[in-house]
Amino acid sequence: MTRLGQVLVRSVTAAAFGTNCYLLAPAEGEECLIVDPGIGVVEQVRAQLRELRLRPAAVLLTHGHLDHVWSVTPLCAGSVAAYVHAEDRYRLADPMSSLSPEMQVMLREEFRGRDDWREPDRVVQLGGPGGPGTQLELAGLRVSTTHAPGHTEGSVMFGLADVPDQMRDSSAVATTVLTGDVLFAGSIGRTDLPGGDPAAMERSLREVVLPLPDTTLLLPGHGPASTMERERAGNPFLTALRAPR
Repeated sequence: MTRLGQVLVRSVTAAAFGTNCYLLAPAEGEECLIVDPGIGVVEQVRAQLRELRLRPAAVLLTHGHLDHVWSVTPLCAGSVAAYVHAEDRYRLADPMSSLSPEMQVMLREEFRGRDDWREPDRVVQLGGPGGPGTQLELAGLRVSTTHAPGHTEGSVMFGLADVPDQMRDSSAVATTVLTGDVLFAGSIGRTDLPGGDPAAMERSLREVVLPLPDTTLLLPGHGPASTMERERAGNPFLTALRAPR
């Protein structure tokens, strides 16, 4: 468990594709946000909700790929809304449709599929007309949203203006960004799937990711956490953008 100043952060790893699902809350016994509930995480998430006495206020989706939204509907019970960028909203209608037939068969056989797929009752579109602005006020938290297309049309990153308690006396990190599949430790999200765009990804890396301060803690959609200082120095996709042309 990591505590980000006034923010409690807990993560679970999905049963397929290694997707990181994050729970964010001001403290135990409060409302919380669930970010990117992937395949097979429902019981893990519910166990942590019970352990920490947390009440879901919203589910935030960094993008609409199946491995990030598989469990969104069962976790959006009652009045809990799912937040997704307007340009990825269409993916919630049928997340399986963008997968190859072979992958669909594998998922149906191993995880009992989602032939009964149903969208959440409440979906809030980020970045669309009438939607919320770039700052969300949910569960007692202020979360920034930044559109960073390339992996998908509607990929976003979520930001928190705080750092882990154990690092509060260090200058190593000062803010936190949940990067989804835009940026990983040592890599980036692929752009060869439907809706991916290498040119858009390069713009997002250059205009959205590279300007992040070195003191940014990065919590990605897959793999370990990192820092912007580390990625700026060693991530080949970022160093290539900074190399002379």
